[in-house]
Amino acid sequence: MLKFAASLIDKLDDSSLTRDGAKSAEKSMSVENFDTELKEAKTISNPIIDLNSENPNTSDTPPINYTSRKRKTGGVALALGGGGARGWAHIGVLKAIDEVGIPISMIAGTSIGALTGSCYLSDTLDELESFARSLTKSNMLRYMDFTLRASGIISGDKLAAKMNEHLDGVTFKDLKAPFVAVATDINQGHEVWLKDGPLVPSVRASYALPGVFLPVEHMGRQLVDGALVNPVPVSACRAYEPDVVIAVNLNSELFGRATVVQPSFYDIHEQEVAEMETKKTGWLPFISSSAKAKQNQLGIMSVMFESFNIIQDRVSRARLAGDPPDYTVRPKLKNVSIADFYKAEEAIDLGYQEMMLRVKELENQGVLDTL
Repeated sequence: MLKFAASLIDKLDDSSLTRDGAKSAEKSMSVENFDTELKEAKTISNPIIDLNSENPNTSDTPPINYTSRKRKTGGVALALGGGGARGWAHIGVLKAIDEVGIPISMIAGTSIGALTGSCYLSDTLDELESFARSLTKSNMLRYMDFTLRASGIISGDKLAAKMNEHLDGVTFKDLKAPFVAVATDINQGHEVWLKDGPLVPSVRASYALPGVFLPVEHMGRQLVDGALVNPVPVSACRAYEPDVVIAVNLNSELFGRATVVQPSFYDIHEQEVAEMETKKTGWLPFISSSAKAKQNQLGIMSVMFESFNIIQDRVSRARLAGDPPDYTVRPKLKNVSIADFYKAEEAIDLGYQEMMLRVKELENQGVLDTL
């Protein structure tokens, strides 16, 4: 009887161990499955694409988190926004930063912000400033190589050749701090972060205004101006985990606070009737009204540029509301349009003045003492 009881106890112990082993194996399997699913999840397509020239991928699934250089965290990051000719103000902002001695740990730039940011980090900002100040209404045409291709009216080869005079052979690795140029995939609508390989093609893609410049082909993608998706690239700066993000928004004064207009058809109709009655009194009112209508008429380029201004303004408001910078610099550039590249002196001075005002605020708040 005692032997039977001892045998029964041994069997129960073996059964218990077997169950425990099964549970342990099942738990191990679930952990392995979870790890596998997590790895698979990381390969899912992301609307923000991080391209790397050493890992080409032209399939529908874009490469994720490829980097050619180690990220630096902390410090002050600059988000330089797009805005066409208003971007010359970035030169003044960067000169003020150098004058004060604010250390910059990385720069993200969109459109002309990518151009000025890359020149700053490659120590060619003085050359860019000289070029900008040399532009006039007449000699601007020398850099406009018009083309009959359907995807744009300017090829951009002459401007690229001008950049290559100082940046030929320069890569992202040669810059004194990490740099991201933001572009847009015109076919997929993705936001594309360019941060390695040759510098000039990436900058060229970032400022390729749709309809004006030809799209830039980069690793199988057709890239255009990054301002379509991220006019002030604060999010690209945040990816580098800086202590402070300073954004330069070039379009804050264009439209003021956006509002909704609800005009009445009947008010407009009464105004038109009154104008018709005025025209009956003689030829002079008719001539003056015709001249006024002609003056208010917009050309095709004006329509394109103003449309792009509205897009930048609305997208900037939405993106900055969701991911605000720590500090924003807003140069007063209302009198500089997107195509006024000959107004470099005015824009540079306004950028410098506005940045120096912000520097005083930072000093009063004690922020500069912590950098």
